Parts: sequence; C-alpha cells; structure tokens
Amino acid sequence: MAQVTNQAQLIYGTVVTSSNVAVGEILEAISISKTSTSVSYDQGDVVTYVINIINSGASALNALTVSDDLGAYQFGTSTLVPLEYVDGSARYFINGVLQAPLAVSSSGTSLVFSGINIPAGANASIVYEATANGFAPLGADGSITNTATVSGGGITPVQASETISATIAPLLSITKSISPVPVSPNGLVTYTFVIENTGNTEITEVDNAQITDLFNPILSNISVVFNGTPWEEGTNYTYNEASGQFETVPGQVVVGAATYSQDPTTGVWTLTPATSTLIVTGNIG
Repeated sequence: MAQVTNQAQLIYGTVVTSSNVAVGEILEAISISKTSTSVSYDQGDVVTYVINIINSGASALNALTVSDDLGAYQFGTSTLVPLEYVDGSARYFINGVLQAPLAVSSSGTSLVFSGINIPAGANASIVYEATANGFAPLGADGSITNTATVSGGGITPVQASETISATIAPLLSITKSISPVPVSPNGLVTYTFVIENTGNTEITEVDNAQITDLFNPILSNISVVFNGTPWEEGTNYTYNEASGQFETVPGQVVVGAATYSQDPTTGVWTLTPATSTLIVTGNIG
C-alpha cells in the first residue's frame, strides 16, 4: 500500500505553529504474486512459474504488461540470465478460464508479456516454463531469484519474486564394463563398476549404498578392489560361488560430492562429477 503523509501550518503574526502529521494509506487496486511448482533445480531442469495478478478495484485494468527478469544477476560487469523461456509455453487465464495467447517477447535479460486486460474484481494468471541454463548457480549455496513486475494501465508498478535453490542431494549413476573382450573359457575376467555422483552431496557409510550383481557366467576365485584398496569377503562384500550372486555390504560403497566452478570470464557453471571404482576379477566357469 502507498502511504500519504500531510502536515499543516498555522501562521499568525510572526508565529508559525505546525499541526500533527496525518498519515493515510492508498489501497492499491492491483496485487501480484509469483510462485514456482518446483522448490529446487538442477542444470537443464524445466521450471514452471505461475504469476497471479488480482484486480480488487471497481474498474477494469487494461493494457497491462508483465516484465520478468528470468533471474538475472550481476557477474562482474556483466548481467547473467540463468533461465531461458520455453517458447510457446505461456498460458493466460482470467478467473481460471483459458484466454487467447498473450504477446510474448524476450530481449536477453527480460521476458515481457503484454496485452493483459483484467476485469474489475478478477484474477489473471500467467503460467510459463523456463529452463535452468549454464548460468544457473550450482552447489549447495546456489539459488535463482526471479522477479516479475506488472505495469501500465495507469497503475503504480508492483513486483513479486520467487526464489528456488539448487538441489541439495546426491545423484548417482553406475556403469559396468568387462575385459578382456572376448574372454576365453575358464579365462580370467575383470568387471569394472564406475559409480558417478553429479549431486552436491556425498554418499557416506550412513547412506547404506550397495551394489548387487548376479554374475553369469559364474565367477570363481574372485578378488575385489574398491578405489584402489583390496576388499575382504564378509567384511566388505559377500559372494555365493554356487549362484554367482555378488553383493557389497551396505555402507561400504562411498562416493564424494561433485564439484562446481564458474568460469571467471564467461560466468558459465561447470560440474565435475565425483567417482568411485569397484573392480571384481575372477575366473569364468
């Protein structure tokens, strides 16, 4: 709400007397809010935003414009924009009823929706999608604050912001390879498992991560090495030579957190995964 203050003066002869300060408020006819359907993001994620505009006045508001900064932030002398509008994703509603598409334009650091008309006592909603790009801050402290401003139609511009944070969690993948290829009957074979963490949180013993595999054909006389350290059966893993079932003991597989860096020139964020390697060697047959 806008505030109005006023003070009067009484002048008689050479005397000037001031009144108290009267304070009032002007009730704005329009309000705006901005929300995201996601509370966190990873690089490449598509985030859905909802902008709500309420006209609480007795008259229609026409020819309004909403400008969205797409999370722009300063980086040295440059302005980086961590979100990219998904073309054609915008939907425009009045009181929940889908309307004809708005005019949408984008100019680097600003996304603009124009031609917004809101009847008296009505609510307008703009729903759109944006992709977190290479300028989206990563790591445990990363976040994007996105601000929308509604203006035009003779109103005082009003703003609303929404902040989402970089996902704080491990994100694991595993690949398996075999050598040599081909392998001779009763020959020695090596399976290599590479566990990769692209998340910003490490996997520790308390997470009880585990690798299981049913070797077919069955291996005999196996040896196991994890991150260069020999493992012992029963302590670090179990293996059934009759069935070929291999399992690591829960909590023995650990993986560090990925690291993140921002190029000092371009501002682009780069992710370097953390990896752990499990090697199982044995005879086939």
